[in-house]
Amino acid sequence: MTSDLPGFARDRIATNGIALSVHRAGRGAPLILLHGYPQNHMCWLNVAPALAERFHVIIPDLRGYGDSDAPPDDAAHTVYSKREMARDITGLMDALGLGRAHVLGHDRGARVAYRLALDHPGRIDRLGIVEIVPTADFWAAWTAELALRAYHWTFLAQPAPWPERLIGADPVGYVDHTLASWTLGKTLDVFPPAALDAYRRQAADPARIAAMCADYRAGATTDRRIDEEDRAAGARIAAPLMFLWAETGFPAQTGRPGALWRGWAADVRDASCRSGHFAMEENPRAVLDIFLPFFAGDR
Repeated sequence: MTSDLPGFARDRIATNGIALSVHRAGRGAPLILLHGYPQNHMCWLNVAPALAERFHVIIPDLRGYGDSDAPPDDAAHTVYSKREMARDITGLMDALGLGRAHVLGHDRGARVAYRLALDHPGRIDRLGIVEIVPTADFWAAWTAELALRAYHWTFLAQPAPWPERLIGADPVGYVDHTLASWTLGKTLDVFPPAALDAYRRQAADPARIAAMCADYRAGATTDRRIDEEDRAAGARIAAPLMFLWAETGFPAQTGRPGALWRGWAADVRDASCRSGHFAMEENPRAVLDIFLPFFAGDR
């Protein structure tokens, strides 16, 4: 299979009853990169080559995104729960013969990453989080201002098929608006052309639109419930955690993004960077400066 990430080999790997499209390159300790919404593996284009100089970099498309399988949702919204998506990643690790790995996630991928750390603590060495706070905490932090900025959390979670129909009327216009409005400069110029093309193609696929809505329906129901149960039980993330948040991103709107993560893990470091939500594309140097030494064990 051809790859649209230069220097990376692409394959489809069976895991947890589905197949994931996976890009891989490099040698060293395994480092799994998990993308967010409304993106796919191409969000790592600006940082993946440098990471692959130090690590064995593994970049799957999450279920429902990119070229991975997009199974239909269920009534309980468990198919796209982060617990189920974390099982995809542990199954991928099993298929690759990996007992443990570093994991770095952005946006929805970061939600999969911290769920993996909570449900499968023996599989993660170090955990990197970009631009999110835990799901239940984000819901609890909502103000009118945050609700207006993060309207997609409630819009995409509405019952099918209404969000799908509305997005499907102009999918490219919708994804272009979403991407540009979440950047610092309110522009599409920060996205590499190949990545932007991949996001637009994905948004034009009705199966991907349905999967992305299912992802957010899970976030409003199953994921939030699981987080609340874990918090009540005192569950903690065992892996060292590095949290990077953008000065104008969504976590910053909560007023205390680092403190929220310290409620979930004992070993938390955090840093901010000048960027909108898409730090890997808007400020790749900051992402590398934070996470290369962290995953190398230098900080």
